[in-house]
Amino acid sequence: MNAEKEAPIGVFDSGVGGLTVAREIMRNLPSEKIVYFGDTARVPYGSKSQNTIIRYSRQIIRFLQTENVKAIVAACNTASAFALEEVQKEFDIPILGVITPGVKTAAKATKNSKVGVIGTEGTIGTGIHRQYLQAIDPDIQVFGKPCPLFVPLVEEGWLKDPITIEIARRYLQELCQEGIDTLILGCTHYPLLRSTLSELLGESVTLVNPAYETALELKRLLEKLDLINPGQKEEEFPYRFYVSDLAEKFKAFANSILPYDVEMTKCVDIEEY
Repeated sequence: MNAEKEAPIGVFDSGVGGLTVAREIMRNLPSEKIVYFGDTARVPYGSKSQNTIIRYSRQIIRFLQTENVKAIVAACNTASAFALEEVQKEFDIPILGVITPGVKTAAKATKNSKVGVIGTEGTIGTGIHRQYLQAIDPDIQVFGKPCPLFVPLVEEGWLKDPITIEIARRYLQELCQEGIDTLILGCTHYPLLRSTLSELLGESVTLVNPAYETALELKRLLEKLDLINPGQKEEEFPYRFYVSDLAEKFKAFANSILPYDVEMTKCVDIEEY
């Protein structure tokens, strides 16, 4: 048995949001093991500079390499926007981000060439979705809308609360007026609000969930590199979770959204890497 094929996938995020990506990998690549790192001590990334995000991403990748991962997913839109190109050049390991897979799907899905993107202030501020979408098709109009209140609402577990619905209605109003027919959920927390957003937007708007698209892209990449794990996960703990702070809080949130019971969450001093 090829040890490299049996190696886990590394997944990292600034906190708990990337668990939506881990969840899609669990569903779509059930034989793969996962090592997840949430940078809960330094969250949020959206308000940090590019240099800082690159430094954080480097540290996390070095840590994941000590866990002998075979590929890494930067399951964080801010890290994907600010650090992905840099770390892909520096490290000799396949590294995927969450922006490109969603963008490709949105470009295919739109019929009227009007695509909305919701995300954190940081992600929307980079204009990266517009840049990538217009590289595929210059005729696509892109409308970005920061939705900073969604993350705390999701972490509070208020997914269908009347307050969340009202805030979502206000955020989406502008995008609806622009006549978008496709919406990219440009933050890893947002798939958890998918049904709420879908109800507000109606069937005429296609929602693109980059977490799902990233899992499919990862599958294609592993197949291309002949790194798919053909066996069953024999280990007692096929999914390992690490954080830089507040392990118990992280574990509680993880157990509320994952199809798998999180037994182990360990704290790591990430500044050592």
